[in-house]
Amino acid sequence: MDVMKEMELSEICESTREVLREFLEEAYMEDGQVLVVGCSTSEIDSFKIGSHSSEEIGKAVCGVILDELKSRGIYLAAQCCEHLNRALILEEEAARKYGWEPVNVVPQVKAGGSFAAAAYRMFAHPVAVEHIRAHGGIDIGDTLIGMHLRDVAVPVRIKTKEIGGARVVCARTRPKFIGGARAAYDESRM
Repeated sequence: MDVMKEMELSEICESTREVLREFLEEAYMEDGQVLVVGCSTSEIDSFKIGSHSSEEIGKAVCGVILDELKSRGIYLAAQCCEHLNRALILEEEAARKYGWEPVNVVPQVKAGGSFAAAAYRMFAHPVAVEHIRAHGGIDIGDTLIGMHLRDVAVPVRIKTKEIGGARVVCARTRPKFIGGARAAYDESRM
């Protein structure tokens, strides 16, 4: 890899770390919860989504996210691309904990995406599942993670708006409010 590409990867890793740090400061995620991340390496590299997958970028971004989440006890769910119907790759332990049924697929760079393929290789015991209800999410490059969040998603505004050429959008979830006009709510869960 040439020096320019190494510098670009370093900047991508630093931006990823900053996005994750800012998100986790605002998102109220707890030990044992699940963060879904959709990541277009093409968009990070300033190309149209799905057109220029990069194994190097996928591995670098996934590595940063896993390092940051591991110490906090938060599970990563890596969203695959539409060629695998946006299935998710996660540790078998997380799938078991939440009762999410594994399916049989191994993501590839051009069928699943570089980020999901990297997660599959980096996890200790990876499995694919079709549906989850994550506690928070980070969408890198307009990958449409909303279908994998719990019912009430709340935008998380962060300062870092891009990783490379990819836009970043974040959300956390909260419990539904029920009960009507006389109900009282736990302010810490809003």
